[in-house]
Amino acid sequence: MRLTTRTNLATRVLMYCAVNDGHLVRSSDIAKACNASGNHVGHVIHQLQQHGFVETVRGRAGGLQLGLAPREISIGRVFRILESSVPFAECFAGVDNTCPLTAECRLRGFIDRAVEAFYHELDMITLEDLVRGNCGLEAILKLGPERLPRCSESASVSA
Repeated sequence: MRLTTRTNLATRVLMYCAVNDGHLVRSSDIAKACNASGNHVGHVIHQLQQHGFVETVRGRAGGLQLGLAPREISIGRVFRILESSVPFAECFAGVDNTCPLTAECRLRGFIDRAVEAFYHELDMITLEDLVRGNCGLEAILKLGPERLPRCSESASVSA
């Protein structure tokens, strides 16, 4: 299984916003910190905003911030929303499915259960789990050198 670039970027955007919680952040800063195209980041931010994960403020002093608390953002929900338009295999593609085995193939049922198990595991992970006590991530994504890290190594949580 391979995640789309869109889902990967969405996770980076959310982590950036969570590390800088309480501050408006700029999409260009996110793109730079996450080594991503500003255009792609903009599209992802739009999708995240449509689903309430982030709030955007237009204008010169604008930016974005989390629309929900990090503990309220399920990574499984984010992945389901962003990956839902991409079928795992051809047999999941509806009208675009041309596989002649679909009617009799048992593999689809097993794949469906495996994908659901994957999402179930991600449903139990929140954005807070990804950023809380993650000093290394905070050092990479914090807004500027003047901000001191909020975390300490003793607060780190391992996966």
